[in-house]
Amino acid sequence: MTNIRKKSLFRWLFLALLLVLLPTAVYGQGEITDDEVNAVAKDVYCPVCESTPLDVCPTAACADWRELIRVKLAEGQSRDEILDYFARQYGEGVLANPPRRGASLVVLWILPFALVLVGLLLFSRLLRGLRTAAPAGAPPARPSAATGDPVLDDYISRVEREIEE
Repeated sequence: MTNIRKKSLFRWLFLALLLVLLPTAVYGQGEITDDEVNAVAKDVYCPVCESTPLDVCPTAACADWRELIRVKLAEGQSRDEILDYFARQYGEGVLANPPRRGASLVVLWILPFALVLVGLLLFSRLLRGLRTAAPAGAPPARPSAATGDPVLDDYISRVEREIEE
């Protein structure tokens, strides 16, 4: 075999190998795994089930949304772009971690802490009021035990004396 023939045969083999491997390389780049989809889906809530993340929900709506995430990832969109898309389309209520701005900042982040602080202040005022209502050194006032029956009144007064001792 001549040297020129060897080079030609090598070129044909290389071209055939390239043609066989090229589609698999292109196909492999477009394949989005379930783990990649679930990494985004865990931060989106199901539109049907209340408080269920999209990655674990078995409904058909969630399967459709996961497929939409897969398509958007295949198009090259980032995680944040996909979450922004869902927030624009369905409202910020579908996001597991809503952004901290505007009304959601006040309602979801500031208001709960403010309510807890107000509750603690009211509770402390209630405890102070209970302390001042009954002074520590004074014995509690007892109602009069007079019933009108001398035998019963005598008995009640003896019981009260025994309790005091």
